Amino acid sequence: MPVHHLPGKLILQHPEGPSAEVLLYGATVVSWKSPSHGSTELKERLFLSSKAILDGSKAVRGGIPVVFPCFGAPQHPDHMKLSQHGFARTSTWKFHKTVLDNGVGVSIQLDLHPTPEIAKVYNKPFQLSYVVTLAGHQLSTDLHVTNPAGSDASLEFQALLHTYLAAPASEVGITPLENLKFYDKTEASEEARQTAKVETRSVVDVGNYTDSVYEDAPQNYMVSWGSGSINVRAKGFKDVVVWNPGEEGKKIGDMEDGGWNKYVCVEPGHVRGYLELAPGHSWIGQQVITVKA
Repeated sequence: MPVHHLPGKLILQHPEGPSAEVLLYGATVVSWKSPSHGSTELKERLFLSSKAILDGSKAVRGGIPVVFPCFGAPQHPDHMKLSQHGFARTSTWKFHKTVLDNGVGVSIQLDLHPTPEIAKVYNKPFQLSYVVTLAGHQLSTDLHVTNPAGSDASLEFQALLHTYLAAPASEVGITPLENLKFYDKTEASEEARQTAKVETRSVVDVGNYTDSVYEDAPQNYMVSWGSGSINVRAKGFKDVVVWNPGEEGKKIGDMEDGGWNKYVCVEPGHVRGYLELAPGHSWIGQQVITVKA
């Protein structure tokens, strides 16, 4: 069976060898193994800290956590009871169905609806669906957000896919971000963090502690290093976050020693401003990650 149901998780198995592992907790993709072109050797394409906590007690350090309905510390009046990055990544989702199962790929849908636990901190009606699709050299993750028809108010939210790409951070270059407006969250003061800068680098590196939010980005990025490259395409996610803590990663309790140099986060999202859905309307944010070399 291309979709294997195990306690607390699902394994997607492509007929040619690639695989993906998705936890019900947070709908977090924690593994994606795919070969390089011209090779049959499977390589792990996502970083998961060896110290990641996988018992459902906190968000997973690595993989692709789902951020909804707020990015970072809550700012919107509807979100003030929420913790950082919202509740989607720390809620248990339900398997809904196998969407696709053929020689091209395999795809599943997970759903999240309001629960008594969520209602304690967030009382807005919503419906979330997350579709994960595995192909030979590609992984797609589509987040569907719906404001139910019976709702009596608009739904305002932010969303982001916090993707940890396995790559040597000291070698990584990301393009094309040149000339984009961005906000540097490593600045010491709130005023500086909220002041827009313009990216002057033709190739963005993460040689130093990096936490940059690029606004109105091209939704198509190349992440390259000495021996490989990955393309990240997005749809519906107008912004992108580039994050690597550098040596600051030593302060992260669930980060393995030296883990900061094993990944770069390139995170498609809508995090500058809020999306607004009228009752009965839906929105889709898509990420497509493709092995190029």
